[in-house]
Amino acid sequence: MSEYLKPALFTMTPFLGAAYGRKITFDNMKWYDTVAKPSWRPPKWVFGPVWSVLYASMGYASWLIYRDCGEVITAESGLPLYLLQLALNWSWTPIFFGKHKLGLGFANLAACTASVCATTFYFGRINTTASRLLYPYIAWLSFASMLNFWIWRNNPSSPGSYAEIKEE
Repeated sequence: MSEYLKPALFTMTPFLGAAYGRKITFDNMKWYDTVAKPSWRPPKWVFGPVWSVLYASMGYASWLIYRDCGEVITAESGLPLYLLQLALNWSWTPIFFGKHKLGLGFANLAACTASVCATTFYFGRINTTASRLLYPYIAWLSFASMLNFWIWRNNPSSPGSYAEIKEE
């Protein structure tokens, strides 16, 4: 395979799930517009460019690790954790936007953030650049988690709402 094709494939892989998520998001934008949101949320147009940069960064980071591990996926490389966080990342949109499960979306983001932190640790043992490429992702996931939690807490009529769980 060409020396440029593999890095490009790794870099583009995160965008695969994003394509499906984008359709779900657009299909549910009318619902999202009715949800209470905090004043500190970014405008909708910010999310696409931010996620594009983050997906490219995480994809390229995974390529650096794969390359530096002799093109073998091992537990020690952190690549299995990377794949886990990618699956969690891709599943958030169908949970939050598709099913309107705000609390489950928050739990998903918490698990995703934890797996990215673990991935970053493992990547750092192999390639510091790959590890550092994930720092903005951790920051954005932390922010997204706060936003998701606020929305969950302040929309009591949503399925599995914070108010329902608090009463139990």
